[in-house]
Amino acid sequence: MIDIAGAVAVEAIDEESRDQPEPAHRAAGVRGVAAHYGDPLREQRTLATGVGLVDRSHRGVLAVPGEERIGWLHTLTSQHLAALKPGEGTELLVLSPHGHVEQHAMVAEDGETTWLDTEPGATVGLLSYLERMRFFSKVEPRDATADHALLSLVGPEAADAVGTLGVTGLAAPETAAVPGPKFRSAELPLRPTAVYDVKPLPVGGWARRGPLGVDLLVARDAMDQVVAELRGAGVPVAGLWAYEAVRVAARRARVGVDTDHRTIPAEVDLIAPAVHLNKGCYRGQETVARVHNLGKPPRRLVLLHLDGVTTDQPPAAGTPVTRDGRAVGFVGTAVHHYELGQIALAVVKRNVPDDARLLIGDTAAAIDPS
Repeated sequence: MIDIAGAVAVEAIDEESRDQPEPAHRAAGVRGVAAHYGDPLREQRTLATGVGLVDRSHRGVLAVPGEERIGWLHTLTSQHLAALKPGEGTELLVLSPHGHVEQHAMVAEDGETTWLDTEPGATVGLLSYLERMRFFSKVEPRDATADHALLSLVGPEAADAVGTLGVTGLAAPETAAVPGPKFRSAELPLRPTAVYDVKPLPVGGWARRGPLGVDLLVARDAMDQVVAELRGAGVPVAGLWAYEAVRVAARRARVGVDTDHRTIPAEVDLIAPAVHLNKGCYRGQETVARVHNLGKPPRRLVLLHLDGVTTDQPPAAGTPVTRDGRAVGFVGTAVHHYELGQIALAVVKRNVPDDARLLIGDTAAAIDPS
């Protein structure tokens, strides 16, 4: 945790929060992160309008070195990685045999190692899957969380702020448009569907420009130095609550919170950044192709506005969303937004209209159709 005055740790507020380091990582000395630094709404505004530094060092980090790593990961995941170049990043999914989302990871390739960062609590599962699929491939996946930490510069000024650390010219993310059903193969380039620019940091590690800003992977023993340089340049810190509010407003689903065991990529808008629809066979591909060609995923991700009259506490993840007394979905991440009030991501049945009157417990909810 960035330990400054006003810092309130996630676990001090919720001992059961999933935003804590995994037990094995905590035993290795990985500290928790801050929920906020005394003024979460101000911190949100900073991330939405300028730039702030968020400690996300509770995320799991996997390192995958080895000369066959790119082709090996290409065959195991939903993304087209065969053309991934040094200095590029992307996103990928690991799916079940039936096409349900099991794992999501952000990717960065530095020319020697492919780095995967993933949800806290998901590292063991992802590493276990990769180790089972090694066979005779020349790869050495390992858990690098105890040695490496992820920080994030979030906001429209993030690409400028990272210049403080000696990194300039990070290109904006490129995400290919999702083709229509039964598209021609030439419509989708044979490269990652989302490409994020990655550049080395002078202190070691790398900077990756993504959808919400710039992620920094640094050695844990260099973390304090990086934080000090950024704060010395006037970059304020913000807690995880602020980051989550910005993510919800941007409608970016978080696997394990905004998904359940039945979620398929098309339901939560993960096709564009993490799934290539014209690559070789991988686990779960048949479901992805069938749903895309039919054009009718059974559910969809929506942004809900909550009335906030009956309670000022956002609903817990997993709370049912009902219509006329019947469950039509569930809430994922619910937050207090500095400008929009109480909002939440939810997965609801595809046929629920945008103007439907919904309830979450006793709280009225309305779909944001924009």
